[in-house]
Amino acid sequence: MTITPVVHSCTRGPLISVEGITGVGKTYLTSRAVEALDNQPLMLEAFSQRTDERRGLGKALLCALREASGGDPFLRGGTPMAEALLLLAIKRHDLDSLMPELSSGHAVIEGRSVDTTAVCQALQLHPDDPDAALVMAAALREFASSYRPLPDLTILVTDNAHEAAVRAQRRDRCVFTPEQATFMREACALYERLAATDPTRYRVVDRRSVDEHEAAELIRVWVNDTGTGLGCMREPWQGPRARCMCCGHRAGSGPA
Repeated sequence: MTITPVVHSCTRGPLISVEGITGVGKTYLTSRAVEALDNQPLMLEAFSQRTDERRGLGKALLCALREASGGDPFLRGGTPMAEALLLLAIKRHDLDSLMPELSSGHAVIEGRSVDTTAVCQALQLHPDDPDAALVMAAALREFASSYRPLPDLTILVTDNAHEAAVRAQRRDRCVFTPEQATFMREACALYERLAATDPTRYRVVDRRSVDEHEAAELIRVWVNDTGTGLGCMREPWQGPRARCMCCGHRAGSGPA
């Protein structure tokens, strides 16, 4: 008699991040996209946009970064490696706070995740060397993946950096300095280069080639398609046989 092995299927929801420089329309396009979904995902704002987060460790870390940055829109306080560790700690805190939703099978969309930290801090560590910044960004992303799972899907929204800056300044009623505008251009280019190193996880919406209706529809389709056939989510530092953080299944142990 032939015994067919039972294949475990995790019931968790997908973890999706939306990345890109300020002003490209991440929140606007994603909101339009999820409005057309039957099951509404939980949307977690990018940490730079949070104003009403409840008290706790995540808020305390974010407040410390804001204070140290002196109002810089990119939360740059002059110590990029230390700030990278704090930003990644916030992203780990975010994941911990999202586990009940993911475990219940709900989709979660992070407004920026570890990839943004990798890009922005790498640029500060190697401001005049785009190739070295790319290597550093990949290294920071790899480091982040050693203590929290990366998103199942990362959507990069990109555009002409000048157009994005115009939108951001109009929205926030501010004027970027020449240095800040240069930083945005460099970040835009580095996001695109970093995405090209991981085509399995990334999907790219380029607003220079699609209008907002097409962009929102692409995001809707990608989010919808990511909700099926998901594997278990495990603590990276516990190894491949660790129990799933959502369903409790251990690799090789049969159905949970």
